[in-house]
Amino acid sequence: MVGPLPSPLRLDRYAAEYLCLLSRSQLKARALQVTLNGRVVKPSRLVRPGDYLELTWTEDEPQELVPEDLPLDIIYEDQQVVVVNKAQGMVVHPGAGNYRGTLANALLFRVLHRGGVPPGEAFRPGIIHRLDKDTSGVIIAAYTKEALAFITGQFKARAVRKGYRALVRGVLPVSSGLIATQICRDSQDRKRFTVSQDRGKTALTRYRVIRSWSGYSLLALMPKTGRTHQLRVHLRHIGYPILGDPLYGGLDRAFPGLGLMLHAQSLRLILPGESSPRTFKAPLPYRFRNMFHYLPWRRSP
Repeated sequence: MVGPLPSPLRLDRYAAEYLCLLSRSQLKARALQVTLNGRVVKPSRLVRPGDYLELTWTEDEPQELVPEDLPLDIIYEDQQVVVVNKAQGMVVHPGAGNYRGTLANALLFRVLHRGGVPPGEAFRPGIIHRLDKDTSGVIIAAYTKEALAFITGQFKARAVRKGYRALVRGVLPVSSGLIATQICRDSQDRKRFTVSQDRGKTALTRYRVIRSWSGYSLLALMPKTGRTHQLRVHLRHIGYPILGDPLYGGLDRAFPGLGLMLHAQSLRLILPGESSPRTFKAPLPYRFRNMFHYLPWRRSP
């Protein structure tokens, strides 16, 4: 059922901006079909609060995954899962414009090289969660359907504990806190997401200040939900954008060429066949440690 709206809105806009399903262009390309209050209508039809919708669309045609021998920093691996310390700059899963050089390409090569796929069977690594291209750190993938279902269930139940490190612009006035908002796609820029008062999905992020300098802070971030760009959007929302974030942070004149200073440091979950959770960690990368040599002289008294 359609929730509160400030005014009647086109169906395709409602699906893209309020439900955050796909962009309007993607919905058009995938032949969106809409039933409004029991009647089939066009995506241009206006919706109002209280209307009942049924939306269907075709899935994007999967691209053939090509195995590639790419270097990976393996944290843990067995016959069912692999945990990787993903490098900054590596795309996780093939998509528009990125069909080669991804983590999925590398994992397919790794499985085939180990003889882990029976002859004649198709295999695609189970990418359970994602990290942005320029976010480094811990990510887990499944080698079997059973492992994929087991770990996906933990993510859906919010039983997985994720920890991040971010270097942000500004000095926070408190040592810790909770950011609780709704997040949806930005209607003005389809590549971005934004905080909204009345649409989108609930997003929760806990944070703790580890260290501060004059004008910069190192934060520990513990997201309770996994929305697209959640940490980047939340930190921009409270006025402390991540340093080096071209989409949400803007240019920092002191460090104009710096990449995104966001790192997935830890992941805690239960592996298939085990009963107790494990915590996997990726050490803070060089780009962080190198920055600390430049920041101390800016440190606040």
